[in-house]
Amino acid sequence: MENTTLNLVILLVYMGGLMGFGLYQGMKVKNTTDLNMGGRAVPGWACALSERATAESAWCLVGFPGFAYGSGLVSIWVAIGLALGNIFAWTALANRMRKEAAKYDAQTYVDWIVKRHAKSKAVTAIRLFGSFVVIFLFAFYVEAQVIGGGKTLHTLFGLPVTIGIILTMVVIIPYTVWGGFQSVVYTDCVQSVLMIFTLIVAPLYGLYYISVTPGVYATSITEALKLAGPTFMDWTAGAKGIFAGFMIASNFAWIIAYLGGCPHLTVRFMAMKDDAAWRMGRNIACVWTVLGYSGAILIGLVGIAIFGPSNIKDAEMIMPLVVLKIFPPALAAICVTGAVAAMLSTADSMLIVTSSEFSENILKPIIMKDKKLGAKKELLISRCVTVVVGLAALALAFLLPDSMVYSIVSFAWASMGNPFAVVTCMTLLWDKYTGTAALWTMVFGFFGTVLWQISPMNAILDARLMGVFPALFAAYFVTKLTYGRDNVTEDVSGDTDIVGEN
Repeated sequence: MENTTLNLVILLVYMGGLMGFGLYQGMKVKNTTDLNMGGRAVPGWACALSERATAESAWCLVGFPGFAYGSGLVSIWVAIGLALGNIFAWTALANRMRKEAAKYDAQTYVDWIVKRHAKSKAVTAIRLFGSFVVIFLFAFYVEAQVIGGGKTLHTLFGLPVTIGIILTMVVIIPYTVWGGFQSVVYTDCVQSVLMIFTLIVAPLYGLYYISVTPGVYATSITEALKLAGPTFMDWTAGAKGIFAGFMIASNFAWIIAYLGGCPHLTVRFMAMKDDAAWRMGRNIACVWTVLGYSGAILIGLVGIAIFGPSNIKDAEMIMPLVVLKIFPPALAAICVTGAVAAMLSTADSMLIVTSSEFSENILKPIIMKDKKLGAKKELLISRCVTVVVGLAALALAFLLPDSMVYSIVSFAWASMGNPFAVVTCMTLLWDKYTGTAALWTMVFGFFGTVLWQISPMNAILDARLMGVFPALFAAYFVTKLTYGRDNVTEDVSGDTDIVGEN
């Protein structure tokens, strides 16, 4: 059997098993809380593995190893920022979010913000604008993962890109629609284990491989970095003085979005069962994070040692090329499947979050005006919305050019992370923070990040760092202007009273 055929068989068996497992988990879904939040009873280990698979996705198995391959030691600053952000989120924010979600019966991230500021005059605007940001950015995220899956299948197995795109969605949509959050979490667990297996085994064996194999570019990481050129050994990639500080700060700024700025991750915190689940999840997630980022960097550096610094046309294919080079065909196929698994884990998570935000914050309260429906009818409507969102993402994958999709995705992390991170931290940590301030935090953070991203200054200081300042500005000054005057209640006679924050 040819290696390509073996790889394809293993991938198809994996994807078929994944779909079956997801559909089985969906049998446990009885209402919209189960669909959106897993009944708020998900074990800590499952939330941790799912959150890690969703957060890292193709980035940790494709993008980040490619970045390390192309840049060398400077990639460590990104890893430190990401790792510290995730560790802080799990230790300082996760259990608070779990308790808040239970207290306010929040179905989604935006639903939590709305219910937390339920008496604010800006509550409807918060619901609409917050949902817009999530739906707009996640639609392109899902599309990018679908296209990425299609391209990976084409590169590795020779499948036409269009067939790969359709195959990716054929796997994702059924179990996401049927099982929602429940299916997504547990299928993500499978994918998370496969991902961390690849990120641990591939670099460790790769270090052994380069040390005993003749004809490689270098026999050690140190030798490879020296041969690759001075910038590969430089912690600032050749930047000097204040520009070195700018470079480090921009790379380190990945930490910001992890501070409650990613709804598809935050919802995992909200779904945990209890304090014991949080403690278990925290420990697993922190260990996974350290091992995962270390492995991703090492894969890129091993790639330099095997192939040299400029012999790979597409740096982001370095992980598949490394494992196909060093491992026997069957083991290589399992590791390569990890890259596709990473894309699926992100696509399914963002698909269910997008459909949940639309159903809970726009369709039911705004369009249907909170019309009372039975549990089965609500569940059916939510599933139908998920189908529509999935098909819309599939259509976008065929209608929009790749360059436009990836240019949007390149700043989606910051455009979402900057405003929502500030809203989350301020809501949890500052009692005076008002609903109107939350609205303007989102507005200033979103548009400020986008405008900075498209400006020439982004080449000096990244929007991931600079976009947070408009959000902080709005959070502080609007709170000062509206505290004590933001909340509105109506008495029984219909007169409006303005009351202060509690």
